Amino acid sequence: MARRSSSSSSSGAWRYLNPAYYLKRPKRLALLFFVFVAATFAFWDRQSLVSEHESEISRLRNEINQLHGQLRKAGVLLEENPATEIPRKDLVEIDPINNERREKVKEAMLHAWNSYVKYAWGMDELQPQSKNGVNSFGGLGATLVDSLDTLYIMGLRDEFQKARDWVAESLSFDKDYDASVFETTIRVVGGLLSAYDMSGDKVFLEKAKDIADRLLPAWDTTSGIPYNSINLAHGRAHNFGWTNGDSILADSGTEQLEFIALSQRTGDPKYQLKAENVIRQLQKIYPSDGLLPIYINPQSGQASYSTITFGAMGDSFYEYLLKVWIQGNKTESVKHYRQMWETSMEGLISLTRQTTPSNYTYICEKSGGSLSHKMDELACFAPGMLALGASGYGPEKAKQIMNLAEELARTCYNFYQTTPTKLAGENYYFHAEQDMNVGTSWNILRPETVESLMYLWRLTGNKTYQDWGWDIFEAFEKNSRIASGYVGLRDVNSGEKDDKMQTFFLAETLKYLYLLFSPPSVVSFDEWVFNTEAHPLRIVPTHGSNGQSIETAKPVVRPFGRKQGKQG
Repeated sequence: MARRSSSSSSSGAWRYLNPAYYLKRPKRLALLFFVFVAATFAFWDRQSLVSEHESEISRLRNEINQLHGQLRKAGVLLEENPATEIPRKDLVEIDPINNERREKVKEAMLHAWNSYVKYAWGMDELQPQSKNGVNSFGGLGATLVDSLDTLYIMGLRDEFQKARDWVAESLSFDKDYDASVFETTIRVVGGLLSAYDMSGDKVFLEKAKDIADRLLPAWDTTSGIPYNSINLAHGRAHNFGWTNGDSILADSGTEQLEFIALSQRTGDPKYQLKAENVIRQLQKIYPSDGLLPIYINPQSGQASYSTITFGAMGDSFYEYLLKVWIQGNKTESVKHYRQMWETSMEGLISLTRQTTPSNYTYICEKSGGSLSHKMDELACFAPGMLALGASGYGPEKAKQIMNLAEELARTCYNFYQTTPTKLAGENYYFHAEQDMNVGTSWNILRPETVESLMYLWRLTGNKTYQDWGWDIFEAFEKNSRIASGYVGLRDVNSGEKDDKMQTFFLAETLKYLYLLFSPPSVVSFDEWVFNTEAHPLRIVPTHGSNGQSIETAKPVVRPFGRKQGKQG
């Protein structure tokens, strides 16, 4: 709808909205009523609801209600037709607080992005205090690729287009560099596939295929459990020296979403076959409590004696068991993923304990038969995972799982609230009568807690989770924002700053915060599943119980919001 330029130019037209004009003209009033209904439906676009048209829709609805009342007073009897009503469940509540918060998160994204553009364009990461870039991932433009879908979701069209052009013209994977298979998959393959799913631009799919082809030789082991590092130019794969030749559980079990999606979109099954074979191999050694050690021998396929954790090096393996089940439309062909996940959740429950005196619930780590009362902030993805998976249980069990998710989220929120900066440390230790103490005291802008808050808000409707997320955002703004970007803290107690703007701050932390204050229809859980780097991948419809795709996945081309998001 065009904006009116002045009140004088439209005063004549607006006399038609005066109900008195129609008291003797009931047919015209009835006609105008249905015109307004049609106009309301014309505005009923999900993306525009989160922009400038929210107030316009509300105004039109109020006028419709007033006109309806005048019709009844004039004696005009209208047949009640449900088809002319907008279903209440589809209405998005206009919440000025959420609107304001969402715009502030968007402004933070622009500040982070513009700092990257100014000081580190095309490089992997920005060093904000040094005002330069560093290639931490072999020169793959990691921050840029990781940010693509965040820019798109926020409607930052110009910024997205500039990034897209760099991908098309400058992104090359022919690097004599030993890349982490895990990090490259979740950030680069995932980021490119998500950008493709959202924009429909095939340049992203072509680039995703290029880098995935370079990663594939890592799966050429006796067991099919992949090596975790590979030279992108020469295809030589190996494991990190500090693992004594073993592969890492999370690094080997966190490529399934991306590689299944790539096979769906290209029609080439080789990616999916490599990734899913890993799960079949792990099924052979899956313990009764569903808890695997973090080290797996890639030749024998057997687990090595090592720590069991939902934190670093274990975390996303369990996350992907649930999410591949969702990606596969919860059909028979992916039922084993759900079964493995439910087994592992019983193992997770066996690791939970509570503190005194505040009754914070936390997840222990385990080595052999001994428990370590330590929990990583990384493990704060678990409340969101549990909430997402709760609906797959029967009512009683679902309630238990959701209650556990909420208890763990309270603990993770207090990881933040119990430090002087209100930012969480990297991990925490729990002792009798002491609740929690910071262990490793740095904060590197991690997203896991706000990720879980986003899931819990969407799945419970409890706005407390939005308020908690806002507290965390304000702490980042106060402690981590500087003129040239965002930095982590070397110490959450003193507030001493580091010199790194992590790529996942733009890919995950700010995206999850933005979605926390957006309607659930924005990147709906019914249509999308997030990889562990917060890259949404479209769920491809299936038919029948075998879960086979109806067709090769086609991108969802969604127009940008009408607000283009230019700063100023």
